[in-house]
Amino acid sequence: MDASRHHSRRDVGVTREAGAMSALFVRLLRKLVWMLIVLWGITIISFAVIHLAPGSPTDMQTSLNPLAGELVRARLDALYGLDRPLLTQYIDWITRLAHFDFGISLSSDARPVIDKIMERLPLTVGMNVASLILTLLIALPVGIVSAVKQGTWLDKTLTVLVFLGFAMPGFWLALLLMLYFGIDLGVLPLSGLTSMNYAQLSPIGKALDVTWHLVLPITVGTVGGIAGTSRFLRSSMLEVLRQDYILTARAKGLPMGKVIVRHALRNALLPVITMLGLSVPGLIGGSVIIETIFALPGLGQLFYGAVMARDYPLIMGNLVFGAVLTLLGNMLADIGYGLADPRIRSGARASSEAS
Repeated sequence: MDASRHHSRRDVGVTREAGAMSALFVRLLRKLVWMLIVLWGITIISFAVIHLAPGSPTDMQTSLNPLAGELVRARLDALYGLDRPLLTQYIDWITRLAHFDFGISLSSDARPVIDKIMERLPLTVGMNVASLILTLLIALPVGIVSAVKQGTWLDKTLTVLVFLGFAMPGFWLALLLMLYFGIDLGVLPLSGLTSMNYAQLSPIGKALDVTWHLVLPITVGTVGGIAGTSRFLRSSMLEVLRQDYILTARAKGLPMGKVIVRHALRNALLPVITMLGLSVPGLIGGSVIIETIFALPGLGQLFYGAVMARDYPLIMGNLVFGAVLTLLGNMLADIGYGLADPRIRSGARASSEAS
């Protein structure tokens, strides 16, 4: 009797786990289909907006050439396919995109768009990931300490420092750091990604040289992130610390550190996860200013140059990457919810059992 009961319990447990996994798979499949639909809508709007904007690639290429008349522009329009109806151009572009073909850039080098993007993508992503990691390592302790020590001199000091960082424009901070560390002290490079003798350096020396050039840009990106994330976490922590289950845990004699880490922090992280998920698209847009100031060959600078040159295929390629980053940020936020709050995982399991 005991053996049969044990086997039945094990079968029920296996069935529940299988149901939870199937429910999770169905949820991810639905989200993937929805992401594809949203991505399709974004491409339609983006394609229409950039073609309705004043100016065209042929105007940019012929405006400074006095010998280029209307006939030359017409031939360039026919060469690039810009003389066709807008709907026909979009269908042709989305068909090529389905085969992961982003087209050819309209700039003078006439390189594939995907090659130009993948050439710049590692620098932009790596720089922003480093800033994000540093932001979390600094902002999380600052936000927790400010919430736990609310109203004390430590909280007030951190609040003043955080608001100074939040109110300081990124370009102004970049100029100050360049002036002090690059010109006055001369310890950090002002711009660029590598030094003049980069080719003669060893592999370790090359890595250190690139890292040394990225110290100031990553610092600028980190300061603004620390300010926003720490204030957001402090507000969320203060709200959680007032909940009844926190007071009950403290009344039972649990140490304050365990209450904060195991109970309060998990719930307080949910709004922060949302904010971090929504900040993923800023990998491209937020890098334009920093990469321009420090002359870094990243994706933000590439996107800015494409907009100025009306390079339609390159603009659309960057917009697609930005849209994909946005959707991936939302998916990562959902995964982060499940990791931070077990109730979300149990809710998915309960829904699978009910079905």
